[in-house]
Amino acid sequence: MSDINGCESCPAYKPGNLIKQGINMSEFDFVVALAGNPNTGKSTVFNNLTGLRQHTGNWPGKTVSRAEGAFSFSGKKFKIVDLPGTYSLLSTSQDEEIARDFILFGKPDVTIVVVDATMLERNLNLVLQVLEITEKAVLCVNLIDEAERKNITIDGRSLSRELGIPVILAAARQNRGMPELLNAIFEVASGKYKCKPHRISSETYELKRAVEKLTGKVLKQYPQLPNARWVALRLLDGDQRMIDAIKNGELNELYHPVSQEQNQVIET
Repeated sequence: MSDINGCESCPAYKPGNLIKQGINMSEFDFVVALAGNPNTGKSTVFNNLTGLRQHTGNWPGKTVSRAEGAFSFSGKKFKIVDLPGTYSLLSTSQDEEIARDFILFGKPDVTIVVVDATMLERNLNLVLQVLEITEKAVLCVNLIDEAERKNITIDGRSLSRELGIPVILAAARQNRGMPELLNAIFEVASGKYKCKPHRISSETYELKRAVEKLTGKVLKQYPQLPNARWVALRLLDGDQRMIDAIKNGELNELYHPVSQEQNQVIET
């Protein structure tokens, strides 16, 4: 059994946000989220990593099914959660809300984003949205074998430099790239690889000022929040899920446990 129980300094010790997502980490060192567009081979990657060590159920309070699995690498135990396939994280559907909330509130130690090598440009929309939320991600460019058959060449190293995260070229059906993916997951989760994710910077001067001002207010309320800028952007966009999370104290509970007197609503 892992030694994370009772050890609040351990990287996987985050009981409040994981319990809310229905995740039991009592025997694991790290939690991994698996995200991606539909039809990218995400399930094949999941099955490849977990083998038979997986089970299915539903998300808490939802009718959407969820698959969880496990694997070990370099002496550490990983729990991996397969998120619903989605094209974005803007919470316009239940699947998008589940994926977004797990990455935001569950705070996985690593988020793997699986993309289709033959449709990389289209799939990068989700990748960039994930990188707005978390700094700990790995890009798995799957179906590279099909891309090669179509004479599509992908420079993984250049893409990694541009995105600021590890990029693995893979063909999960042939187990190609899977050892490299495991190593990248371990290095990001353990902190050996420090991600420097790309952030979208196409903001107008007015929007930039508004984002900076609201980000400051969010950080004042939640000093440890790692994705305050993204939360500010969603608040400005009128994202009801984020507005409710602040009003009902969910962000307060998960990131910065303070007294009820301090739990004030941020005025947007």
